[in-house]
Order: sequence, then C-alpha cells, then structure tokens
Amino acid sequence: MNILFLISEVEDIVKTGGLADVGKALPIALKELGHDVRIFMPYYAQAKRTFKLPDACVKQVLHANEQRYEFGVKELNFENIKVYLIDYPEYFADEDLYSKTSQVSNSEKFAFFSLAALKASESLAFKPQILHCNDWHTSIACYMAKHDPQIKDFYRDTKSVLSIHNAAFQGVEDLKNMKCVSAHQSHLYVDNGHINLLKTGLIHADKICPVSPSYAQEISTPLGSHGIDDVVRHRQNDVIGVLNGCDYEQWNPETDPIIAARYSVDDISGKAKCKAALQKEFNLPVTKNTPLLGMVCRTTIQKGFGFILPMLEQLLHHKVQIVIVGTGEEDITKPLAEIAAKHPKQFAFINDFQSEYAHYVEAGADFFLMPSQFEPCGLNQMYSLAYGTLPIVRAVGGLKDTVKDIDLSDGNGFVFENPSPDALLNVIRKALLLFHEYPAQLTKARKRAMQVKFTWDVAAAKFQSIYKQM
Repeated sequence: MNILFLISEVEDIVKTGGLADVGKALPIALKELGHDVRIFMPYYAQAKRTFKLPDACVKQVLHANEQRYEFGVKELNFENIKVYLIDYPEYFADEDLYSKTSQVSNSEKFAFFSLAALKASESLAFKPQILHCNDWHTSIACYMAKHDPQIKDFYRDTKSVLSIHNAAFQGVEDLKNMKCVSAHQSHLYVDNGHINLLKTGLIHADKICPVSPSYAQEISTPLGSHGIDDVVRHRQNDVIGVLNGCDYEQWNPETDPIIAARYSVDDISGKAKCKAALQKEFNLPVTKNTPLLGMVCRTTIQKGFGFILPMLEQLLHHKVQIVIVGTGEEDITKPLAEIAAKHPKQFAFINDFQSEYAHYVEAGADFFLMPSQFEPCGLNQMYSLAYGTLPIVRAVGGLKDTVKDIDLSDGNGFVFENPSPDALLNVIRKALLLFHEYPAQLTKARKRAMQVKFTWDVAAAKFQSIYKQM
C-alpha cells in the first residue's frame, strides 16, 4: 500500500518528545512489511540548520479563505524512506517547534501544514490508500482530505487513521485565528467560537488508534479522556488501541555504548558496575547494598509528582537512594532541588536533560519510578524492562498493558492503582523489601523483565491489519 504519514516531528531530524520516536520507528517497520511510506513534516529552523535539502517539486500554492499560501517542499532520504518537509518560513522559522510567543497560533500553523502536505502529495503524484495522521497537529487532515475542494478528488479513495498519542493536547484555538480553515467552520468541531482540531479529526477519521489498548478504554470515560469521551464513545466501533513498540537497537544493555558495562539476561553482573557509575556520576555514596530508584521524565503533574512530592521525605527515612533527571514546571523542580539539598547522600535531582543520563539511569538503577497520573503508552517502562530495572508504575494506559505486578507468576515490576501518595509509598516499600530480603527473587524478576519485548514489527503488523480492513 501507499501510506502518507503526517507527523510533527521525527527522531534524528527534529525531536522534542516521544512522538518523534514513533515518527521514525513506525514508518521504518511499515516499510519493512513492503509498503511505500512517505513522511511529511514541517521544515523547522532546527531542521534547516542540520539538513540543506533540495526541492522535491516546484513551489506550491494553497488558497484558503481568501488567503494565498506559497510554500516549498524539500526532500530528504531518511532510512530509505522519503521524507518531505513543508517549507513555509512564515510559520516554521521559530526556534521552538511549538512556540508560545509567535503571533501565529500553533493550531493555525499545523492546520496549514496538514493541508499543505495533502496538496504536496498530490503534486508529487503520490496517491495513498492510507492517510495516517498523528495527534492534534495533523488530525484535521482526516477532514481536509475528504472535503477541501482543492484536493478532495485526489483523495476520494483514501482511508484515514488517526493515532492518539496524548489526548491532553487537542489544538483548541479561537476560530478567528484559524485563517486556513475558517471557511470550513460549519463542518469542524467548534465550541463557543473555538475549534478543536483533535475532535474534528476524531469525527472524520475512518479509524482511531490510541497508543495502547488500555488508553483506548480510558479515553471513552469522562475521567480519563480530557473531555473527548463524547466523541470517542460515538465512534467506539472504530477505536482500536495499538501498543507502541520499543527501539531495541538503541535501548539494549548488551550493545549500549553509553553505559559503564554491558550485560545480558544470561550474565547481569555488569549491572552492578552501571549502578556504581550512576552513583558516582551524581555524587551519591557508591554502595551495592542500598536500593537505587531512578526516574527520567518531564517534571509535570502528569508524570506523578503530585504523588511523589508529598511522600518523598518520608521515603527518604528508609535505606534508599533516588536519582531524578528532568526539566519542567518550576513548582515541581524547586521543591525537588530543596529536598535534594537536604539529603545529598540519598537524593540527587538533576534539573537538566541529556540523552546519556537516561541510559545511565536505566542501566544503573534497581527500580524505575513511573507513577503517572495518566500515560497513553509510555516508553521508559519498556526501556526499564529491557535493562532489568524493575518499573514501579500506576495501572494506567500503556503502563497497565506492559508491566505485571511482582505478585504474579510472570511479574516484572510493581503496580499500584489508587492515585495517592500513600499508595505509591506502599508499593515502593514492597520493592525495597524485595531488594533487602529476597535477592534471589529480585534476580529472577529482573531476568523475566529482560525477556519481555514490545517490538515495532508487531505494532506495524497490527496497523497493516487495520489498513486492510478499511
């Protein structure tokens, strides 16, 4: 099949988060199944500095609501996949991919990008059977392909899939700031004069694919949906959760060039050296007899800091070390820094992010903290399992689908449900008890964890099945 893949970022081109991992890995896996996948993304300032690219075709022109948009299309051969980048400096010259200061709203930028990508694919004579859109940034393409008079004839037989990576972000914007789509307003999801790009996509996509089966269930409920449950329930028969995969070429303790020592499920002795290196790197006492909890994430409420901060100093009464790496909200980073200053021999907080730090923590920690308030899929728990670092997670979204509690015969981590600091503290104590009192069981659990795999070829095969159904 011909697959037109629209996404806002792709790892190794431009990346701000886990969405970019999918933007790279899933198209590669689909191509390996024999499909012709073409990726479209914006030609950001960051990408321009890294990649000086040729034109893929002549300048393109879009007309929308009496506006004339003239844009270029650049071409990059990436992992044997053609990536086309929409070159429109008026919208994509900012240093930040998602600008907070630009006079043009992010919703307008990405609505334009979606329409421009569809127009460019027609000019390049790439006629897709499948249009695969990702999150709010490109969700309106599901509508435009069917209804915009400039392109709808070309996409008459195209079916659309909308992957939901995080429903908390929906592209809500005052319609008066949406020049390129306002002419369509009678067909868009508009509430009190504001367009909701994600809900518009949910209404018009042929299939809706949240990034894990449990998240697919959660977004149909008022509690877990961030307000999209009404639309999701209406489309329930077209909602199919597809679990993301993990890039085991990048996250593999047997081959990882960044960590202090390599190790495998057959010989995990190198993990002790990685722990010592992690302790040394962040100025904690080097000891193998103290359990070490690690965490790498954006410091936001979503990641569970509403549960962590109230019980953190109580946890530090135990024989334990903690390393947290991440940047984000000051009302979280400030108290973390203060607690770390009070307990320098037990707790290290690194208000920074470097990719090396993530590898250090995954390899060196005994347990990985991921007590998310919500987690559509999550990748760090998959990395942790691969490194034999038992995850401590809340039973939500993809965490629920990938981590099994230690009390089960095939347990590979620690799972709690109640969203409270006490519930988190109790499950951590359970992990500490296993470390101190049952080392043989801990080793067996680590080996079970390291044998669990969530591969992109499985996810790609699932998508292939969905495409064929359509």
